[in-house]
Amino acid sequence: MKTKKVVILGGGTGLSNILNGLKSLPIEITAVVAVSDDGASTGRLRREFSIPAVGDIRKVLTNLSTLPEDIKNFMEYRLSSKSELNGHAIGNLLLTCLLEESKSLKTSIAELGKLLQVKHKVLPLSEDYLTLCGETNDGEIIEGEEKITLAGKKYKRIFYKEEPHVCPEIITEIKSADLIILSAGSLLTSLIPNITCKDVSKAICKSKADTMYVCNAFTQPGETDKCTVSDHVNIINNYLGEKVIDVVVANKGNYDKDLIKKYKKEEKKELVKVDHAKITKLGCKLIQADLLTDEDGTLKHDSLKISSIIFSYLMQK
Repeated sequence: MKTKKVVILGGGTGLSNILNGLKSLPIEITAVVAVSDDGASTGRLRREFSIPAVGDIRKVLTNLSTLPEDIKNFMEYRLSSKSELNGHAIGNLLLTCLLEESKSLKTSIAELGKLLQVKHKVLPLSEDYLTLCGETNDGEIIEGEEKITLAGKKYKRIFYKEEPHVCPEIITEIKSADLIILSAGSLLTSLIPNITCKDVSKAICKSKADTMYVCNAFTQPGETDKCTVSDHVNIINNYLGEKVIDVVVANKGNYDKDLIKKYKKEEKKELVKVDHAKITKLGCKLIQADLLTDEDGTLKHDSLKISSIIFSYLMQK
């Protein structure tokens, strides 16, 4: 039986968390990672070396690694000092060094992937230094991924200041995929940066594979305040150009009310409402399940639960 092939697009913690569960399944994975993050360690390295963002790529490689946890913890370790090295993640520095040597982010990822014994493919959206921009509903243009979130505005569109040169292999991978997954995570600054590229959105629309969206469990302050599941789907479809999301995976479950109140009060986050009727009108199949875990006192996606749903859907197809 031919091994099923999955292409998953996103960035940040959302993508990394899903991949942590998918990596052990008998499938072939290609992870496409956005490279426009300009905050924290990643942002400083971007500006100093004029390179694409490496932070989300580091997270993906760490979560796909099959090495022991102590090695993966080393990749995520952040230096603490009074020098300019303060706050830099070791994995970010390693990727930057490899990139300075090879002059290719794709090559650098492959080399570090070998060291970390990553068995799947990781591709950067682009090798370019890209500036993510947002046009607000009142016509203001905000430049920079971090500023887009912090501004707390409603956005008419998300786009790049520069014309992105998408890694050609991404298009090839999408064409041959059995399932395309749009990852949970920051909608406007992790997922949309991938599909705002016309080459990527066209390839997804033309693909014979189903497109699955794993919806966020919580709204994100400054990006998706008050947004329902159908709102998330509508925003994505606007960038894809057609109603191409075939199935959306959304959370349901009863959680500690005090913990939910804490998220709302301290982090301004609320559970994303599942508006069944509107989702049906969009032509999406809805898969609902208890997707979260609160083992460490916080609520977050359970990578094993999500990967189980994805694998079950893939096998049914």
